[in-house]
Amino acid sequence: MKVLWLQSGGCGGCTQSLLCHEPRPLFDELRDAGIEFVWHPALSPESGEEALAVLEACADGSRAFDVLCIEGAMLRGPNGSGRFHRLAGRPLTEWVRQLAARASHVFAIGSCTAWGGFSANTPGNPLEACGLQYDVEEPGGLLGAAFRAGDGLPVVNLAGCPTHPGWIVDTLEKLACDGLTAADLDEFGRPLLYAEQLVHHGCPRNEFYEFKASAEKHSDLGCLMENLGCKGTQAHADCNTRPWNGAGSCLKGGYACIACTEPGFEAPGHAFQETPKLAGIPIGLPTDMPKAWFVALAALSKSATPKRVRDNAVEDHTVIRPSVRKGGK
Repeated sequence: MKVLWLQSGGCGGCTQSLLCHEPRPLFDELRDAGIEFVWHPALSPESGEEALAVLEACADGSRAFDVLCIEGAMLRGPNGSGRFHRLAGRPLTEWVRQLAARASHVFAIGSCTAWGGFSANTPGNPLEACGLQYDVEEPGGLLGAAFRAGDGLPVVNLAGCPTHPGWIVDTLEKLACDGLTAADLDEFGRPLLYAEQLVHHGCPRNEFYEFKASAEKHSDLGCLMENLGCKGTQAHADCNTRPWNGAGSCLKGGYACIACTEPGFEAPGHAFQETPKLAGIPIGLPTDMPKAWFVALAALSKSATPKRVRDNAVEDHTVIRPSVRKGGK
């Protein structure tokens, strides 16, 4: 399976993330699955005229490829001309439209490409940035809501900022080995292999969440939802059950989840690590929980919080260890 990869308006962080694929080296993993890059701007040896020849051959149909991967927001400005970002004298948006029409599958790599990302959420959006098939959470984007690739699917949105290397590799391998269908994607076109979970699943702070024992400052061990902006109960991703670099996640590093897989995450309307509240209740509640139930359960949980959990929640290390019971009782 042949993959053509282009980079647009972004930081290149998704490529950097991809290079950290584990446990096997990236290129060994892809090669054994029968996946190869036709061209990648950071990983392929061709540059200059050689690279342009590859792109032109793919665009005119004389060189076959299967998957078009785009990393970075689509920059349509100024005035819809696409001239803010050119490749070999042509707007990159023109290249993308032409190549997407040739591709059997189109992948948006990262939240910038999926929804528009930071480029689309600058004041007034002077770059006229958007995603491949979404403008934030509204269908449309560069290719339009009706776009379908050669396989009949819309754009596959591998959202994340950056996207996890495993999400990219696993989706490519799923496509190469079993194929992808609409049943493999969620409502926003994200692969269910990671989007059917919430970041909350496997969170190392779950005991504090269960008892609503909240951190008060960033170094505290407690739950980050109530005061420090954590959106792990709303973010679709498996970050805590599929660790980054074999061991880590934002929450394991002490940082609140900012829901970077979700449309519009980069412009929440408040500081990332603050929790907006109404009458003392967080506005952003867990995705599946009615507000009345949350309030009732939170009150019950706090009333039953063990002293160990309550005290440890506002410390930067464990001060009270779990008790040891003898005799199996």
